[in-house]
Amino acid sequence: MEPETGALALKDLNGRKEDGAVRKTPQDAFEVQERDEEAVQGLNTSSPPGPSRARLIALVLTCTGAAFMNTLGVQAAVIVLPTIGTALDIPDSRQQWIVSAYSLTFGCFLLLWGRLADVYGKRLIFIWGSAWVTATTIALPFIPNEIGFDIFRGLQGLGAAANVPTAIGILGTTFPPGRAKNYAFSCYGAGAPLGSIFGNLLGGVVAQWVNWRWIFWILGILAGIITIAGYIIIPLPPVSSTVGTKASIDWIGGTLITLGLLALLFALTEGNVVGWSTPWISVLIVISIALVAIFVAWQWYLEKKTTRKPLMKVSIWKNVRFSAAMLIMTLFFAAFNNYLIFATYFYQQYLGLSVIQTTLRFIPTGVVGIIVAFITAQLLSRVRGSFILMFGTLSVGIACLLFAVPIHPNTTYWAYGFPAMCLAVFGADTVYPSLTLFTAHSLPQEDQALGGALINAVGQVGRAIGLAISTAAELAIIAQRKGESVEVVGNAHLAPRDLALLDGLRVAEWVNFGLAIAAFAIVLYAFRGSEKLGQKG
Repeated sequence: MEPETGALALKDLNGRKEDGAVRKTPQDAFEVQERDEEAVQGLNTSSPPGPSRARLIALVLTCTGAAFMNTLGVQAAVIVLPTIGTALDIPDSRQQWIVSAYSLTFGCFLLLWGRLADVYGKRLIFIWGSAWVTATTIALPFIPNEIGFDIFRGLQGLGAAANVPTAIGILGTTFPPGRAKNYAFSCYGAGAPLGSIFGNLLGGVVAQWVNWRWIFWILGILAGIITIAGYIIIPLPPVSSTVGTKASIDWIGGTLITLGLLALLFALTEGNVVGWSTPWISVLIVISIALVAIFVAWQWYLEKKTTRKPLMKVSIWKNVRFSAAMLIMTLFFAAFNNYLIFATYFYQQYLGLSVIQTTLRFIPTGVVGIIVAFITAQLLSRVRGSFILMFGTLSVGIACLLFAVPIHPNTTYWAYGFPAMCLAVFGADTVYPSLTLFTAHSLPQEDQALGGALINAVGQVGRAIGLAISTAAELAIIAQRKGESVEVVGNAHLAPRDLALLDGLRVAEWVNFGLAIAAFAIVLYAFRGSEKLGQKG
């Protein structure tokens, strides 16, 4: 309310106006004087200054560090899987669990951690999640056996599931719509793809010249830095802010969706290992679908029939663009993640290149990614969201296509490998920040961490489904070319320059191309005529 002067305040009191003058009682005069004093005090009291630009930059870098560390740890482990397998005596068929154990807990606990962060405080969950990642990562190299190593990888993913979506929530509540928010989300969006790229670099360099255990010790040190930075830089919530209680958490919904995603991701991960005809794979998939369906029904009941707050409002999916954004994220993440994996297989398994030689071929993605992240921050408030998303999905599609078409393997890297690497990161560093920013704008302040969890969760599901489909297509073609069963091919070691392997990798990239084009088509339908994603609301 605007402060009033004494004359205006007098007219609002109950005194009687006679002959152009105001008659007032002593009590009236006292109230007028008191209101005037309060008005003057309000004018002289300035609101507390906001955080400085340097502190805001440090905050963005700290939150981006969570996304960067998440994919850095995954990709660095992928590069050294054979080395870890030899050191811990893990058979080839079970080495994938070094990666899958992390991805399972990360993907399954995202929604629950996102809601816990919105209720109990994003700063608290971010710090404890980061501290948990630090402790489990440093402990990993000391684990002497396969089962213990896989368990600690799962515990590591549990901490990442806490700090990654919370970081998005912190950015969403700190920055109002505008240029600063565009920069913040562009920087955060670059964290995940750059983590994949530098994971290759870290894994390659360390595996080539140092003991593999140093990969996890280095990751632990970085996670510790992020933990300390979070404690120092992320501001404390206001004293007057609402404090959550256990009653505010939908524990039933959290249990249902966590178990449902766990069953689904486990089945998709193991399907190509034990064979899709294995009975318990089908049973797990059916159980997972049933649990997710029960979760949705339970959320609808809480939202429509009770006063309790659900874990996730079913009504948000009525927004066509929001639903489309989640589907685009699912398809896009599947295509981009698969591109990185099968490009790595092409260089290491087919061409027979060393880890460091493969790593060098991924360097352009890191350099280009940093440049694209800054350009995207400018484009978000200047270019329609549909154009940015079309460009990004099509770029990743073309990157997959360059590895799918029958270009002779001896063709120079600069003719197709280099352009593909650049195009892949063009897509990742435009689509991911655009969709995270769109999600932040679509949800209220109290659901920002849940929104971050949701977009990461659909990305993880997309990764698992996409990898299962692409790997199944690859193994089917290899088995057909060799005249053997899929199960035999899946457990076999194929020699470099095996033409059946090359055909399988190309078919997998065709699948990835299809996933990217499907995302492109959804953008055309759902985001046509969309506004600029980064403009002020």
